[in-house]
Amino acid sequence: MIISSVSVPLVGLVGTGVLGNLDDEVYLAAVAAAVQVFSILFVGLNFLRMGTTGITAQAHGSLSRDAGGGTAIRQSLGEAAIMALVLGLLIILLRAPIANAAFGVIGAEPGVTSYARQYFDIRVWSAPAALFNFAALGWLLGMQNARGPLLITLAINLTNVALDLWFVLGLGLKVRGVATGALLAELAGAGVAVWLVLRELRRHPGNWSGTRLLDLRSYRALLRINGNLFIRTLALMFTFAFVTVQGARMGSVFLAANALLMNFQWLTAYALDGIANAAEALVGKAIGARDPAGFRRAVRRTMAWSLGFAALFSLAFWIAGPAIVRTLTSLPEVRATALEYLPWMVLLPLISVWSFFYDGVFVGATLSREMRVVMTTTALLVFIPVWYFTRDLGNHGLWLAFTAFMVMRGLGMHLWFNRLKETLAHGHTT
Repeated sequence: MIISSVSVPLVGLVGTGVLGNLDDEVYLAAVAAAVQVFSILFVGLNFLRMGTTGITAQAHGSLSRDAGGGTAIRQSLGEAAIMALVLGLLIILLRAPIANAAFGVIGAEPGVTSYARQYFDIRVWSAPAALFNFAALGWLLGMQNARGPLLITLAINLTNVALDLWFVLGLGLKVRGVATGALLAELAGAGVAVWLVLRELRRHPGNWSGTRLLDLRSYRALLRINGNLFIRTLALMFTFAFVTVQGARMGSVFLAANALLMNFQWLTAYALDGIANAAEALVGKAIGARDPAGFRRAVRRTMAWSLGFAALFSLAFWIAGPAIVRTLTSLPEVRATALEYLPWMVLLPLISVWSFFYDGVFVGATLSREMRVVMTTTALLVFIPVWYFTRDLGNHGLWLAFTAFMVMRGLGMHLWFNRLKETLAHGHTT
């Protein structure tokens, strides 16, 4: 799961490096703005993966003691896949108002906005495939299958990297090349996902006759969990979008530099999410099997691995960070600006690790309401006030607010987990 997760930001690094070494920062800034829109759309709908993992893992954990387990895992798959395809088609139908609203809020320079819309108009057609991939990833992980998500993610990302290099450097398509590469990569991933899901179903005998996929009442649990996760993720993406918007208002150099630096945070987040994903599967299975010892073991071991990797990332960014920045862009102003704010990237892994770790535990335990409360509270009552009182510091104030948000998010989840851990250990969820 670590290898699977970390491949996602590595693709972002390739795209940043390809565009950052063109002759104008407008291309990098434009894709940064457009990608932020898709981060809100797609990552905002990532509840399709998280909610599906927890439900499926608990159903899988009950297979040994419940004859209806085969039907339950098919129900969770069908619900997630149907919801993903419906939401993907809805995004395509609403693409014009979504683009108008998003780029109006970002308020970037006209040249940046023009190229950003060019990217959006192409990549938006990947929505059904991208959301189906989320559902398939979550279901396979809930089934304790980590190799499947790895194969799907690698199919998407290796295709994306190859097409970025070919379309941009080979054919000179610039922004249109990066967008087309992302579209085709999601379709390739969906093809691999269908194959893997069908293969996994054959390993667990059962049939679809007992499922209630046409009964809207059967979606209540998934909708309740996913509704909380959706609000939670929107609050998270609000903070990332806020960083993008404020950078755009400072000028294209700050927008490009912050986009470059955010690759460090994404790299950390996705790598630590790999461990969190393992926690989701193991915690969910232990709760479904009512195995207190297994629950405590899953929490203890994933915490240790998370802290170890966070320390390694901070050390790597401290030693190699300047070289990475110089590799990703040859534009002097963008490079100088990114290097000025690089110390924040060195600090963030040690601070944000707690949030990523507890996300995994809470998802496995289907504690979506608690995740929503912590995230929205820290975004509105920590991130925004800290930025407001430090806005005179410019971009440093922006990164200070983001860091404070990560501190309080992790602390809030830690305190809530301590209140609930004994209940969870004995297989009871809220």
